[in-house]
Amino acid sequence: MPTATPTAEATTATSAPAATVPEVLAAFPRADILVSGETWTVVIADTPALRSQGLMGVSDLGDLDGMLFVFEADTTVGFWMKDTLIPLDVALFGAEGTLVDLLAMVPCADDPCPTYHPSGRYRYALESAPGAFEGLEPLELVVP
Repeated sequence: MPTATPTAEATTATSAPAATVPEVLAAFPRADILVSGETWTVVIADTPALRSQGLMGVSDLGDLDGMLFVFEADTTVGFWMKDTLIPLDVALFGAEGTLVDLLAMVPCADDPCPTYHPSGRYRYALESAPGAFEGLEPLELVVP
């Protein structure tokens, strides 16, 4: 996984605290990351296949705080909610961990589903329950 800052603090999937993980996410690596100084336990989507799967089919995050999408390089790729069962907020961060955009997304059963586009280039996208980012100021990310 790319390093966002030299002060990154995270644990690997084997040492992250035990969390109830939905069965559909069992194959995803798990890690602790820092979001505005708070430790969040997330699953990691860092390959094209895992990013494609995302949170489709997930009806509850269990004890997870969200899913972190990791891209090899900065991108402007949009997100969609096809076959995603729960509403999500997505915070998009640059390689250095600063906030680029924050979007609220709703489930979609239509074809095609709308695409949510960021306002700028980002390296990391963190999907979580609606409202999870409220009160986190400044909204910053530190990843392994």
